[in-house]
Amino acid sequence: MSSSVVLWCCPHEDQPALPSGPLLHAIDAKVPLMNPDPVSDAPLDKADARKRGMANRTAQIDKDGLSRRILDRFLAHESYRRASNVLFYVGVRDEVRTAEALAAAIEDDHRVLVPYCVDGRLELFQLEDLGELRRGAFGILEPLVELRGVNGRSVAMEEVDVALVPGVAFDLRGARVGHGYGYYDKLLHQARSDATLVGVAFECQVFPAIAHDPHDVFMDYLITERTVHDFPGRRLRSPSD
Repeated sequence: MSSSVVLWCCPHEDQPALPSGPLLHAIDAKVPLMNPDPVSDAPLDKADARKRGMANRTAQIDKDGLSRRILDRFLAHESYRRASNVLFYVGVRDEVRTAEALAAAIEDDHRVLVPYCVDGRLELFQLEDLGELRRGAFGILEPLVELRGVNGRSVAMEEVDVALVPGVAFDLRGARVGHGYGYYDKLLHQARSDATLVGVAFECQVFPAIAHDPHDVFMDYLITERTVHDFPGRRLRSPSD
């Protein structure tokens, strides 16, 4: 069975170009610990976590090399290897870069899906070639407008087996903080209960605990350049859990 990859294109920052070359091996590099706070009983509030996560991510050195290491881990992860339908995203600005891994997935004949925003929600489009993407009004790569209504190119989130999810900050329980627009939370709530959610971030974006709201969606795994964090699952938890 061919695999499917969903490529995130949520509008919030400028989009880098997509390379067509193979996934490269990362070169080891030291990562400065940007979040040396001791473990505390009081979780960070979202605004503070978002501010600090963005600052840490901006200051992170060797983003290209560390991103390759992170995506190497994802492509070797069991959740990806056993999945038929995989949700992907394309990193923008300071996010973990995913374009090389996306190119590798397409070359491996994976089925690729991309979301585009409509009235505050994300719709999914089956992408068959990178040439079907164009920069939109915010500089974000989106599927060509004339292809969006073609029969068979629309895909439901319920078909996704594993989702690669970006974020501004994560904690060690699987909580995630995004840019605050809610696009990802809305879409992830449509995921099947047996789908696997995999966050990706630089280690400097990870904090001991972040406050969460009832609508927040927890990750099952978080992959950084240092390790794969394995969480209990998507069950919404209180800070004391």
